[in-house]
Amino acid sequence: MSEFSISIGSSLLWVGLYFVFMLFYTFMDIAVWRKVFPKHSDIANLIAIAFCICAFLMLLGKTGYEPRILSHFTLLGFLLSVCCSILLFIVLDRGLDRVFESLFPQSEKGYQETIQHLTNSSAVSFIQVCLLAPMIEEILMRGFLLNGFIPRYGTAAALLLSSMLFAILHFNMVQSLSAFLCGIVLGLLYLTTDSVLCCIIAHSIYNILSCAAILHSASPSPK
Repeated sequence: MSEFSISIGSSLLWVGLYFVFMLFYTFMDIAVWRKVFPKHSDIANLIAIAFCICAFLMLLGKTGYEPRILSHFTLLGFLLSVCCSILLFIVLDRGLDRVFESLFPQSEKGYQETIQHLTNSSAVSFIQVCLLAPMIEEILMRGFLLNGFIPRYGTAAALLLSSMLFAILHFNMVQSLSAFLCGIVLGLLYLTTDSVLCCIIAHSIYNILSCAAILHSASPSPK
């Protein structure tokens, strides 16, 4: 499965670099696009995000890593992806997330602000959260980090390390705890299928289910 190896120190640098890219397009959205293009700031932000993702992937390619997204993709892998996404939605969104929210009310406040932004620009946020984010995060976390950790630290440690780094990216206790468990499931999916695309599909469907539930709960009830 692994054709290269990566150290914890190098992985932190790559996660930090990805975070810098996220900070950049977030800054551009708040400080530039919303002021210069108030009516089309969401579109400008989406273009900036796509540009940053392409730039990050080009840098990642300098390491010699090739995502090979389509390799090892099978019908069974696709079915496993769908099952994993439904499992994550039931266990996290309908279960553990409510426990985490009660334990960390301050984090829940920040999470609700994120949800409010999602409901205010649902179409653009859908593309960002349900399509672009799953693609780049699975390439980085499962394809690059999990795959690269295995030769150095073994499968179990690689799974835990990649899941912890995935959790750190979310910078919110409620989201981070959920992301860690999500990372474990997606990591196991990758170890089972050896397919980055399967992980992207599972991540994407899970986010779609979560967004649909959020938008449904935010919509006014019929009288």
